[in-house]
Amino acid sequence: MQLIDSHAHLTFEPLAADLEGVIGRSIAAGVDGWITVGTDSVQNEKVVSIVGKCPNLFGTVGIHPHHAKETSEKDIERMRRLAEHEKIVAIGEAGLDFHYNFSKHDAQVELFRRQIKLAIEADLPLIVHSRNAFAETIEILDEFAGSLKKVVVHCFSGSADQAKLVVDKGYFVSFTGVVTFKNAQSARISAGAVPLERLMVETDCPYMSPAPMRKQKVNEPALMVHTARKLAEIKGVGFETFARQITRNTEVFFGL
Repeated sequence: MQLIDSHAHLTFEPLAADLEGVIGRSIAAGVDGWITVGTDSVQNEKVVSIVGKCPNLFGTVGIHPHHAKETSEKDIERMRRLAEHEKIVAIGEAGLDFHYNFSKHDAQVELFRRQIKLAIEADLPLIVHSRNAFAETIEILDEFAGSLKKVVVHCFSGSADQAKLVVDKGYFVSFTGVVTFKNAQSARISAGAVPLERLMVETDCPYMSPAPMRKQKVNEPALMVHTARKLAEIKGVGFETFARQITRNTEVFFGL
């Protein structure tokens, strides 16, 4: 078995303080590849600083919509420079978060467009964060249809119809441990609507430990096997078959 955690935050505490242990436990569990994702200028620098510590550890640079209000032109230029690193494989996470509204909508939209343009310039895939902003997210992505290399909507929380629309646009959909939660039937229905060849799986660690490990408050890549097994069950395929296809999807998407 081989799996890749397509969206982790290994620069976040407490994972960063035990990176060697996190990686070791992950490999022992069968997850032997990782995409660690940037969320602001400080985290982007940290991502670049750790990707060389393991052959199968790759990174992205991006600015989360929460930080739109504090993002400067200098931050954008720094992200552009870091994106040139050989182990940076995507731009993101970028997008819209109209749930918490830590930044005004206009600022989020402007930052999202800037990062889409950067992904196009750098010829890199785009990792999209969208919360309570599905229609607006799709509308902005539509502005750049045909120019973006690849898109994944990570930590998908929309309906099955929305998942189908994402797939129809040619994008990928990534699911977290939420699909294992007892009260998350809608997430399982959405996952069932996504073709296997368009699926990816992630932890979004250190958040959202999957069942039956929800009491482990700090999520980590080793726990992703529970999410993968649940998704294989939802898709009605054997786990080994599922793992091979999902790993292939992730390798192709990120150009690993």
